[in-house]
Amino acid sequence: MRFDVLTLFPEMFPGYLSQSLLNLAIERGLVSVEVHNIRDWAKGKHKNVDDRPFGGGPGMVLSPEPVVECVEAVQQMDSSPGRVIMLTPSGRRFDQRVAEEYSNEQRLVLLCGRYEGFDQRVVDILQPDELSIGDFVLNGGEVAAMVVVDAVVRLVPGVLGDEQSNKQDSFSSENRLLEFAQYTRPREYRGHAVPEVLLSGNHPEIAEWRKQNSLERTRQRRADLLPGNGDKPSDNPGNSADGN
Repeated sequence: MRFDVLTLFPEMFPGYLSQSLLNLAIERGLVSVEVHNIRDWAKGKHKNVDDRPFGGGPGMVLSPEPVVECVEAVQQMDSSPGRVIMLTPSGRRFDQRVAEEYSNEQRLVLLCGRYEGFDQRVVDILQPDELSIGDFVLNGGEVAAMVVVDAVVRLVPGVLGDEQSNKQDSFSSENRLLEFAQYTRPREYRGHAVPEVLLSGNHPEIAEWRKQNSLERTRQRRADLLPGNGDKPSDNPGNSADGN
């Protein structure tokens, strides 16, 4: 699977891409992540990518020319067309269901916002998926793009050592509940002991304990996820900053 990240701050990504599970997936050829500087498609001596908004108001708006031309050029860099995703507060809410949807794509093109956001003509011309990761303020879409990459990469076949891991994750399509509590050695720490059932070796009883623990944790922390309480829609627009 290929990810193309379009940003004004490509220097934010090398450290992220060189760490942990993502780095291993890249080294094994399961995924590739290419980072592109939108400013490379800007015209003029100063390579300006933004300007003041028509009608007045604070801040600067990303101009359509460098953004659209960057996306079009990047699309030509691979034979497989990429699904364009714009990180913006106007988008639908990102969640595990959306991550699972995106994991079925061969290629994702992630467009990172900055300043007061994109000129509307970027949306009109490119018709991207508009996506928000939550109702909070970020300086730009780079961190949001990393969130999307992280969530989707886990679902690419072969990335996880145990293919059952993502099926037990909180919010997965096969679960929809919060994950049950996990324990490891030592058996007791500062007066807190591992539940005896997990030490019993009785796998049906362990499975039942985990099921009930998952239900209870969900009931206490996210009752909206339980059947009959109504799932929180994944397409609710957020009220976050333009980088989200």
